[in-house]
Amino acid sequence: MVETAIDNSPQPIPDKLYFRIGEVSRLTGVKQYVLRYWESEFAGLGPKKSGTGHRLYRRKDVELLLEIKHLLYEKRFTIEGARKWLEDRRKAPIAAKPAPKPENQAELFDSPVDGIRHELREILKLLK
Repeated sequence: MVETAIDNSPQPIPDKLYFRIGEVSRLTGVKQYVLRYWESEFAGLGPKKSGTGHRLYRRKDVELLLEIKHLLYEKRFTIEGARKWLEDRRKAPIAAKPAPKPENQAELFDSPVDGIRHELREILKLLK
């Protein structure tokens, strides 16, 4: 059996709904058997199977595979470390800006529309 070399240079992900494992292997620069192994190690990876049993990866799967490759090969994470890092990142809450607290109770019921209405009345007075 002749084994072909995998090109490790980054390639743009084509605009398609599904990718077969051979395409994903070429896009990521990772051999097919490694991709199948990563499926068992990372819960977020779950390609669908076609009626004939072929793996069909979505774009988000390909992006996740590229991130896993980066963590394992460039950042030198262990599989357990990469799995934990990905889980922690997914669980991290999105930093939201806290709403300003009203200075008095009347502000609780003020609507932004009231301010706009007031400004429009002032403009109308100027135009008269």
